[in-house]
Amino acid sequence: MKPFLKDGKSLLIAYDQGLEHGPSADFDDRNVNPQFIMDIAEEGNFSGVVFQKGCAEKYYKESSGIPLIVKVNGKANLTKGDVISRQVCSVKKAISIGAKGIGYTIYAGSSYESEMFQEFGRIQEEAHDHGLPAISWVYPRGGKIPDLGGDSTKETVAYAARIGLELGADAVKIKYSGNSEDFKWAVQSAGKAHVFMSGGPKTNTDEDFLKLVTGVMDAGATGVAVGRNVWQHQDPLNITAKIKEIIFEGKRIG
Repeated sequence: MKPFLKDGKSLLIAYDQGLEHGPSADFDDRNVNPQFIMDIAEEGNFSGVVFQKGCAEKYYKESSGIPLIVKVNGKANLTKGDVISRQVCSVKKAISIGAKGIGYTIYAGSSYESEMFQEFGRIQEEAHDHGLPAISWVYPRGGKIPDLGGDSTKETVAYAARIGLELGADAVKIKYSGNSEDFKWAVQSAGKAHVFMSGGPKTNTDEDFLKLVTGVMDAGATGVAVGRNVWQHQDPLNITAKIKEIIFEGKRIG
């Protein structure tokens, strides 16, 4: 994880929503253009930028100095039933377009989870063979999740973190459990794997989001992988500066 860390902390900007959600769900005339996100990443001096293969090939520039994470699996939001997200980009291809890290989403709880476990295991080993960290997005979906109280309970979020550790992830990107005390258990459960909060949907106010970031950092997390709460913002660089104050400078909100 060294390329993405500053004093053990990190702020990633994620932009894989176009494949996962479709353009009408999240984009407007500004942020539908991947170049807009690349500009934010560079001007905001993010610790890393997350793209799917196509956006990385066409918009990422190594000269930006911003380390690239390529998501190597993905799915559309057009089917019903249990979720499965399969590999769509090889580790070799990701490296050829400048990747310094490999990302992969696992939908724990899906009836297809074992297939994603197996696939990530192979990808993690291949990434490590090339000296790259493997980062796992672990999102509980389907199965017993509703019976356990949903995907953001203390127990479920900690289980997601532990799945990443057990499968060899160098970092896990997980949903926030709602309060710092509960999220500490997720951070503990992740062991030596770095923990990033998934930025999630745009919050109602800046303060709402900054309070979440504060709770995450107080719990001992490495940082945040944020998307919509930055590139849907009216002033992306302003909110970026406020997030960085919390992550890197120890400022606290709320």
